[in-house]
Amino acid sequence: MATRKKEENEAPKSRAVSTNRKALFRYEVLEKFEAGIVLLGTEVKALREGAVNLGDAFVRFEGEEAFLYQMHVGPYRGGNRENHESLRVRKLLLHKKEIRRLFGLTLQKGLTVVPLGIYCNNRKKFKVTLALVKGKTQGDKREAVKRREADREISRVFRSNQKFSKRDI
Repeated sequence: MATRKKEENEAPKSRAVSTNRKALFRYEVLEKFEAGIVLLGTEVKALREGAVNLGDAFVRFEGEEAFLYQMHVGPYRGGNRENHESLRVRKLLLHKKEIRRLFGLTLQKGLTVVPLGIYCNNRKKFKVTLALVKGKTQGDKREAVKRREADREISRVFRSNQKFSKRDI
């Protein structure tokens, strides 16, 4: 009995299927959202295999609905002629209030909505992490690269210092 209660009280575990590292480099993230996604059967199986690329994906609003464009889901290996189209437009599941708010924000100059990642939640449903973003300038991108290289150098120094201190003991 005690083990069941522990399992119920644990936070739901999620498994990342794909992340959009290119978007984090190109854009400054202002706000994050979570949305469901409408998928076909072979798409779900292909996602479980990790055959997805979010590189150039973006969100477009049409009427009172949100759609994800340019998300490449590779063909499912076990699928035959019933396999899905790779770059099919996929509907996103958001509340109408969220859709209206995001649509209003994207009308502002320079703001857009892009997917940051896809993950499978505890109930075997795929969710998309969306972000309201603003494009970075070339200078901002250079600064990010410099900061990342400096962080790597600092971590290298700390790792080498820890190795020497462990040997001395």
